[in-house]
Amino acid sequence: MAFSSSASSARLLLRRLLMKRSRLSSYPQISTLREALSIGGQDGSFGPSLWSSSFSKFFSSSGTSPVGDSQSPAAIDYRSILEENEFHQLADDTIHDLQEKFEEYGDSVQIDGFDIDYGNQVLTVKLGNLGTYVVNKQTPNRQIWLSSPVSGPSRFDWDAKTNSWVYRRTKANLIKLLENEVEELCGKTIRLS
Repeated sequence: MAFSSSASSARLLLRRLLMKRSRLSSYPQISTLREALSIGGQDGSFGPSLWSSSFSKFFSSSGTSPVGDSQSPAAIDYRSILEENEFHQLADDTIHDLQEKFEEYGDSVQIDGFDIDYGNQVLTVKLGNLGTYVVNKQTPNRQIWLSSPVSGPSRFDWDAKTNSWVYRRTKANLIKLLENEVEELCGKTIRLS
C-alpha cells in the first residue's frame, strides 16, 4: 500500500505518540503500526474519536495528564502545526532579521570578541566573555531552538495569534527574551523587532 509523504509522516507521528502514551499509562502496550492504525478507522484514517479520546487526554495541560506533571507545558493544537514550507519561510525570516539586527547592534557596542556567524542555518552571536547565543531551526518539530548563556536552552513554537515565536513552557517571546537578556549583559538597549 503506497502512502503519500504527509500521510506517512502523520502515521509515524501517530505511532510514536501512541507508543509513548501506552508506556506512560494503564492503556495496553502498542507495539506495531497495525495495532496503532487499528484504533483509527478501518482504512487507517485518524477519526475524531481517536484524536479526542487518545490525544486530548495525553496532551492536555488541565492536570489530567497520565504523567501527572503539574508543570507540563500548554497543550499543542495539532491542527495548527505549520506546513514545512511555511515553517521554513517564517524561521528563515526570523533568523535573518536577527542576524541583521545583531550586526547593527555590534557596530554600536564596544565588546571585545563580539562576533556574528551564520552558517548551515545556525546563527551564532558571540558576546566575548559575556557568552554565546546560538539560534537554529528544528524542522521536524517546527521550532526555533535557542541556546542562551543566561536562560539556557529553549524551544520556540510559532504562535499564529501573536505572530511570534513563543516558548510554551514559560510563554516567553523569542524576540523579547533576546532583547532583555542582551541588554542586561551588554548594558545597551537593543531592538530586534
